[in-house]
Amino acid sequence: MPKMTGMRFIAEAIRGYGVTHVFYVPQMLLETLVAMEGWGIKRVMTHGEKAAAYMADGYARAALKPGVCMAQHVGGSNLAAGLKDAYLACSPVIALTGGPAPLARHRHAYQEIEDYTQFEHTTKFNAHVDAVDRLPDLMRQAFREATTGCPGPVHLEMRGHHAEVAHAEADLNLIVEDRYKQMPPFRPAGDPVQVEAAVKLLEAAERPIIVAGGGVVWSRAQAEVVALAEKLSIPVATSLNAKGAILDTHALSVGVVGTYSRTSANKSVGEADLVFFIGSHTGGQVTARWQVPKIGTRVIHLDIDATEIGRNYPTELALLGDAKTVLQQMLAVGGGKNKHAGWLKRVDELKKEFRDAVAENVNSDAVPMRPERVCREITEALPANGVVVCDTGHSGIWAGTMIDFTKPGQRLIRCAGSLGWGFPGALGVKCGVPDQTVICFSGDGGFYYHLAELETAARYGINLIVVVNNNAALNQEIPHFDKAYGGDPDERGHEMWGFNKMNFAKVAEAMGVMGIRAETPAEVKAALATALKANKPVVIDAVTYHRAFAPKTWTGSAAAGH
Repeated sequence: MPKMTGMRFIAEAIRGYGVTHVFYVPQMLLETLVAMEGWGIKRVMTHGEKAAAYMADGYARAALKPGVCMAQHVGGSNLAAGLKDAYLACSPVIALTGGPAPLARHRHAYQEIEDYTQFEHTTKFNAHVDAVDRLPDLMRQAFREATTGCPGPVHLEMRGHHAEVAHAEADLNLIVEDRYKQMPPFRPAGDPVQVEAAVKLLEAAERPIIVAGGGVVWSRAQAEVVALAEKLSIPVATSLNAKGAILDTHALSVGVVGTYSRTSANKSVGEADLVFFIGSHTGGQVTARWQVPKIGTRVIHLDIDATEIGRNYPTELALLGDAKTVLQQMLAVGGGKNKHAGWLKRVDELKKEFRDAVAENVNSDAVPMRPERVCREITEALPANGVVVCDTGHSGIWAGTMIDFTKPGQRLIRCAGSLGWGFPGALGVKCGVPDQTVICFSGDGGFYYHLAELETAARYGINLIVVVNNNAALNQEIPHFDKAYGGDPDERGHEMWGFNKMNFAKVAEAMGVMGIRAETPAEVKAALATALKANKPVVIDAVTYHRAFAPKTWTGSAAAGH
């Protein structure tokens, strides 16, 4: 076996697994970073550990392969917090941190706080590397754990604040297992009897609907979802993670379902007599807190993780396997005689009802602008294969419901939970798909979290476009404070939800990024056209109305709300 330092081995392993970017805050594995010189691996130094984790997450979700982030021991807690979104989004991120040295434990060593257990809640696999000889097997295990089954983040804590364990030299044999370089590493097929039964159930149902989840994206099964829907004449709703699996202009598309949803999607799923969940955890967001569909609705559930099938909805039929493979099996079975004509007519009515309800705001020329109109401009500007990245809260609602994907390859990558993820996440997305247009849609509240990463974008030439929905507020909170005041026409609660008015175009310019201020829809259109040709990072500061609120979630209950 070749003799090398652990530092060199880690660099060789990262290269061997095809990772093109590493996101980090020094000092951690410095000799590893130096060893990568000339290897085509971009070493992206960020302004914070959470941002590094968010970038690695965005990279993994865009490239459909593991992302890598790292931080010295004192930054471990921040990195663990940053992995929360990767965990919630089932994203294969590999986090490397330093850890306490045995001789320093319980002696008030500088910056020492044990944070290993914090990773237990945000990772699939959490392990110590206490000897350099363990690097070969634990690095392999990290890539295996991150990518197999339902993907997710992993963490290796290396002994020593700066991973000094890896300074040692040893006989280290690098074995790169090619199947774990990208998603998915395995494609298990479904039980043929159950596959045939599923097709018959869908064929026989009066009002069937497909709900495509994030597993469809990880499996690269978008084309199969559309093909099955077309063959069996079944409408398709998607989770936010799967938005783009079917174009919004497709006759069978009803939109995003759940809490951040189109009313047409929720009503369609709510009226269905058979729901086919594909690659979905059936969690609270995609089901509007388990109200859409109602518990008791007949369900078919296809997932690669057996523990998820039936977790929230008792299933009439379970399909265990890879989404793409099982859907191909279903396509081979046949079917398609039942055109579900009456049901599809009803779904078309629901879609028209939604479009009519939002048309005024989508087409509004009002100033300050409506965010729906800003989304319309993004829809019209986004090219084929373009990626929209959004933050959580209103940003996620507007992006999921008001941006239409009309061209091949367009998709959404969304924040899974933590406000502020959108911008650094989008930087990682652009690193993962450098040849595709990436537009980040974020509110000013979310953008403020990691504003310093504008400098990172400028320094590395990460040429994304950021559209800031600038309403000088955390405006999703306004109705809640209004209610707490018993009505607040004078906006007495402003200090608890409002910001100073900010020109983010000027901020961007000061940090080396192109900035454009847009106060009218025409200016947004022109700014997007300029940004698409700029070949540099661009911030478009879109000034919008602070009391433009997203519509309440339809659940069939008068008490429903966001």
